[in-house]
Amino acid sequence: MIIGPSEVLELIWIGWLISWIVASFWSSPMQKCVATSETRTYRTAIITGSILLMPWTARMLGEKRIWDVDYNGAYALAGIMLAGLSLTWWARLHLGRLWSSAITRKEGHRIIDTGPYALVRHPIYTGLIVGLVATAAVDATATALIGAVLVVFGIWLKARSEERFLTTELGSEAYASYRRRVPMLLPFTTRR
Repeated sequence: MIIGPSEVLELIWIGWLISWIVASFWSSPMQKCVATSETRTYRTAIITGSILLMPWTARMLGEKRIWDVDYNGAYALAGIMLAGLSLTWWARLHLGRLWSSAITRKEGHRIIDTGPYALVRHPIYTGLIVGLVATAAVDATATALIGAVLVVFGIWLKARSEERFLTTELGSEAYASYRRRVPMLLPFTTRR
């Protein structure tokens, strides 16, 4: 039995998600958490987009592909997706016990500006964006593309909220210095 590219993508995402959940138990205690309407907004965008990205959503809606991706292209995109998800793991391991799925201040929190955090301020989000866009390109349906846009928008909203929180919690000058040196989501772009 030969596994098709769509199944490879699904298996990679399932493996990543399970490993991500299991690793969530390895984190420092939280000292402070953000709970605002912004949190609901970015979570709504991410959850809605994720549902639209699921292959069964397009099948349930009877959607046709907008373009065809051949096996080689699909496996190349699966490789790109895997590279993006590998970036998320590199960043998470580099953060160690400071990682959290929510916007929080952890015990011993500080600015991390080495490893993947020297390339972008939010490498986990960057890796997720790469993986999501590659997945949507392979699925090639309107719902997958809209889903990817919604998730990317939600991630961007979360990153901006996180930056405001970290500026307040870790010191405006220290975080401003990091922001001047390192781009937010796209490596090798103008710093903001």
